[in-house]
Amino acid sequence: MTTEFKVCNCNRTMPLDAAAGTQLGAALGTAPIPIATELCRREVGTYLKALDGVDDVVVACTQERSLFTELGQQKGTVAPLRFVNIRETGGWSAQAKQALPKMAALLAVAALPDPEPVPIVNYDSAGHVLIIGPADQALPWAQRLREQVDVSVLLTSGSESQMLGERSFPSFSGKKIKIDGWLGAFNVHWQQANPIDLETCIRCNACIEVCPESAIDLTYQVDLDKCRSHGDCVKACGSIGAINFMRGETAGANDRNGKFDLIFDLSSTPLVHTHQLPQGYFAPGQDVARQFEDSLKLTQMVGQFEKPKFFSYKEKLCAHSRNGKIGCNACIEICSAEAISHNGNHVKVNPNLCAGCGACTTVCPSGAMAYAYPRTEEMGLRVKTLLNTYAKAGGRQAGLLFHSKGQGATLVAQAGRLAKAGWNGIPARIIPLELHHTAAVGIDVWLAAFAYGAANVSVMVTDEEAPQYLDALQQQMELAQTIMSGLGYAGVHVQLIRINTAAELDTFVNALAPAQTAEICATFNVAADKRTTLEFALDHLHRHAPSSVEQIALPAGSLYGAVVVNQDACTLCMSCVGACPESALTDNANTPQLRFIEKNCVQCGLCEKTCPENAITLAPRLLLTPAAKELQVLNEAEPFHCISCQKPFGTAKMIENMVGKLSLHGAFSGNINRLKMCPDCRVVDMMANKQESSISDFK
Repeated sequence: MTTEFKVCNCNRTMPLDAAAGTQLGAALGTAPIPIATELCRREVGTYLKALDGVDDVVVACTQERSLFTELGQQKGTVAPLRFVNIRETGGWSAQAKQALPKMAALLAVAALPDPEPVPIVNYDSAGHVLIIGPADQALPWAQRLREQVDVSVLLTSGSESQMLGERSFPSFSGKKIKIDGWLGAFNVHWQQANPIDLETCIRCNACIEVCPESAIDLTYQVDLDKCRSHGDCVKACGSIGAINFMRGETAGANDRNGKFDLIFDLSSTPLVHTHQLPQGYFAPGQDVARQFEDSLKLTQMVGQFEKPKFFSYKEKLCAHSRNGKIGCNACIEICSAEAISHNGNHVKVNPNLCAGCGACTTVCPSGAMAYAYPRTEEMGLRVKTLLNTYAKAGGRQAGLLFHSKGQGATLVAQAGRLAKAGWNGIPARIIPLELHHTAAVGIDVWLAAFAYGAANVSVMVTDEEAPQYLDALQQQMELAQTIMSGLGYAGVHVQLIRINTAAELDTFVNALAPAQTAEICATFNVAADKRTTLEFALDHLHRHAPSSVEQIALPAGSLYGAVVVNQDACTLCMSCVGACPESALTDNANTPQLRFIEKNCVQCGLCEKTCPENAITLAPRLLLTPAAKELQVLNEAEPFHCISCQKPFGTAKMIENMVGKLSLHGAFSGNINRLKMCPDCRVVDMMANKQESSISDFK
């Protein structure tokens, strides 16, 4: 299947003509591409004609995306439509005449096939909304929303200006509120803190009439600062039994809970503290504009919904834990949605809470956690296609600008429009690349980009990212820069840029100097396995590096390194071998020997924490010689031979330690030689010794 490209110079505001169309066609492997001037107006017929077939149609305009989409729907086309922005990303910049290679690259990426479908996470909401907050805020919103959704109210305080009228929606009051769950499956727990239980109260106002301190308002909440506990209200309530000042003296009597589909939290401080809030939870606080905005979204969240399952998890690669010892905890610590938790030797991801940021995959050293929206290999194909097409069209020293599809995309578009107001705009060599989330792409893709010829990789973040994501990205970038500098490539290759305005973005990208990269571009494809991609990228970058180096020292916490064993302390008990999740440490079935394959080590630290002799330390480094893939002997000893059958078992040092520690133990006292026997001979010796007491002697 072929692709038809529809390119317009937007009323001659971009330097695109017939010659440019020929160059674009050559770079894209097609016939010369006709350049329209008013594709969305006078020349719209050429667009409609392209919709007659079944081939993909790529429209190089996002300004009029809605118009082109509507026209396609009216025509009933079956041709897949894709849109790409070449105007704000380069066609309007001060360097627009040099931006043709970038335009070709963006068109090529837009023509790539859609990513493979990913599993779906389902939500089912019946529209049962719990409004939480002070009565002044919660009750007016309950009245506004009760015609659209099924409302319940949880009051955190009373009000002198609001009142509870007829029982048109369930009302509760409480404090110490705890919320967990997600859209369609929220569990809320709270404590009935006020003496009046709104679930029981019939709102007869008898308590209000008899209270001498006027401590009870029309939301039927007792102001305990005013109340003198004379009990008249309790007597007036009578057999209704809604008022009980002694409820707290009975364990659990105040505990309440409920299940809800949606939460509208009007508390001044959100009750859910994660940076990435669960689907279906809205916390506008006291901001009236946000309250109206969130209420509109809330009323639309009734029915069945779905989202992609953003991650894939391979347990066998996970270096989280072994035998109760925690090794790598990176994904749990980084998750801003608290969707990842400890699960024995592995971790557990709640797909309903996962927001798709991908930070867990970026910090995962083994590749056990992988991003799936799109998959890493699909993102790698986009990067490779982008850079290969850019180079084929004559571009040099490309810089990738990764940004989010939210605020990041908005700032890129604004920076492009600033170019028509006297600013520079996005330079010809800087290519924006949109991500679902900026934390989803890490060191494997960055280094692959350098192997493909990129001179810079910049990740633009705004205030929409969680703080821990920025720290993690910065740490990963420092590691990548250490590797590139260690290989002898000059310049700053990776940068995390924190941008709040389009003007700041314009200033940064136009001041960014290209760094040195490999003279020859790599041809490998990014693999699904993170370590495999890193191996390909590092091998290419090392082979073409300006400096010949055998190893690079890395900072602590890196994903490569060696294991150093203190041979004087090590008894070759092989506890470390049993703990190693990556088969970096192995034994030898024929002789007491501890062996190590450095390429497999992810520096999780499980061996170090498991070693009973504290004989192991980690040494983060990147070994670039073939020795990294070879078995290295870290420690070995002559085997100890059983004094009875001469079969080898254990080591001399191990037996010596056992004799020293267990010689006074009741099981071996007087029979110390048994410690020098193999397990089989030890049992035979115990059965053959008739002078030894047995349990039958004590009947």
